[in-house]
Amino acid sequence: METFTQLLIDWGYWGLFLAAFVAGSIVPFSSEAVLIALVHMGLDPAGCVAAAAAGNTLGGMTCYAIGALGDAKWIARLGIGERRLGQAQRFLAGRGALMGFFAFLPVIGEAVALALGLMRSNPWLTSGSMLAGKAARYIVILATFEGAVSLL
Repeated sequence: METFTQLLIDWGYWGLFLAAFVAGSIVPFSSEAVLIALVHMGLDPAGCVAAAAAGNTLGGMTCYAIGALGDAKWIARLGIGERRLGQAQRFLAGRGALMGFFAFLPVIGEAVALALGLMRSNPWLTSGSMLAGKAARYIVILATFEGAVSLL
């Protein structure tokens, strides 16, 4: 895993985009480490946040597409349990595509995107709200890291 992370760091913005894409899909991966490493190496923080948010949103929309194509039993085979998917559906009930904002959540983020796909929410609103949530998350992570580094 360390070699893969180093390869992504070597690719710069494209590596961060790919890391965030993988992390946004159902594959567990930490794009935050790549983000912080690239900013620490001197890449533009705004460019890094843009690359990470775009990649993570595209990864989240793959979960949305899987939800739109499948059913709950098929999704359970991918590692998203019916309990977690049910929690996400109850969380989203009656709220619609703007709830894609919460796809950044660490525990149920993928389930939120899958549930929105199953519910056939508006893909444009879903992707826009998902982008806003994921960008906000990366900004908070970067600001927290920068604040911690300034204390040293």
